[in-house]
Amino acid sequence: MEYVLIIIAIVVFGLVASAGLVLGTRRRHRDTPTRARPHPGVDYRPGVGDDAEIPRDTPRRTVETVDIPEPAVEADAAVEADAAAEDELYELELEREARLEVPAPAAGRLVRLRERLARSQNSLGRGLLLLLSRDNLDDDAWDDIETTLLVADVGVVPTQELVASLRMRVKVLGARRPEDVRALLRDELLAQIGTSMDRTLHATADGRPANILVVGVNGTGKTTTCGKIARLLVADDRTVVLGAADTFRAAAADQLETWGSRVGAQTVRGGEGGDPASVAFEAARRGIGVGADTVVVDTAGRLHTKAGLMDELAKIKRVVTKIGPVDEVLLVLDATTGQNAVEQARVFTRAVDITGIVLTKLDGTAKGGIVIAVQRELGVPVKLVGLGEGPDDLAPFDPEAFVDALLGDPAT
Repeated sequence: MEYVLIIIAIVVFGLVASAGLVLGTRRRHRDTPTRARPHPGVDYRPGVGDDAEIPRDTPRRTVETVDIPEPAVEADAAVEADAAAEDELYELELEREARLEVPAPAAGRLVRLRERLARSQNSLGRGLLLLLSRDNLDDDAWDDIETTLLVADVGVVPTQELVASLRMRVKVLGARRPEDVRALLRDELLAQIGTSMDRTLHATADGRPANILVVGVNGTGKTTTCGKIARLLVADDRTVVLGAADTFRAAAADQLETWGSRVGAQTVRGGEGGDPASVAFEAARRGIGVGADTVVVDTAGRLHTKAGLMDELAKIKRVVTKIGPVDEVLLVLDATTGQNAVEQARVFTRAVDITGIVLTKLDGTAKGGIVIAVQRELGVPVKLVGLGEGPDDLAPFDPEAFVDALLGDPAT
């Protein structure tokens, strides 16, 4: 029992001592004044590791003391930047125009190329002159004349008509002098070629661009011809949009775009293997959008014996007519192919209603009679002829200049 009382006394003493210690500590805290926490930059020089804080008693800036840029200054700077950009674009446009090629005038091209044409047609024109100038025009001489015409691809029926007319006129007039023979032959050739057909290239229309569709078989030079047509039109101060509807050959679109860029003509092209009709449609629409005078659409070369491809050509024409009428459908023929070109023309005419013929490579063949043959077969005029590989070697066809080139200078 005594031990229990001793333990209780010890516990009570411990509790009293602890309570006194706590009360003493609280009294000392109340008696000690509170010290403010020092601020770096105010109470002492800041050091490494100090927070870069602003003392609470530091005066705050108001909105009136903040420098705000005036909107007008920014607007003026923007206007100046826009003006500088416009000036730069204008200078670039001037540089581009300065680099554009200036095509040779369309008027008189065939006359300027007459010598080149005459060199390639000696067997037709001058060969006939030599035969007709013989002292004795017997049956053998007339057979030689007929053979010369057939070899020149004049065609069987036109040849027979021409020989019959020449025999009658020589017999009646008795023409023997070179100048008389030349005048006689000139009249007969002009009668066969025709001088009354409308050979105008319909490249303008009232209130809309004129649409020209260029067709032909592979290898006739269609894409090059389209580029040369663009040069021909630009030379007459017309604006042109080119449509690269030959989507089977990426090189064809690149080639056409190059031709156009040289004279400032826009080119519309599609993806390789895409729908040719959609490209033609977009080209016609672009022509209206930019206010062009003429839209020239290049189509893929196709064999005239492939009915499916010919149907596709008809589809291209139908699609373009949804934008506007097709004013010209030009068939490009290689003059060196002779009578095969006539068969091509016949099939293409059934598919798309050809309105004009472009004869290429006419300077590289003595078969100038193809002009007569294709017109007689189709009743379609030859409107343009290609007389070389130069960019301006495409000329409007002039029957009189053509015949004079065949026969050569009468003074020689």
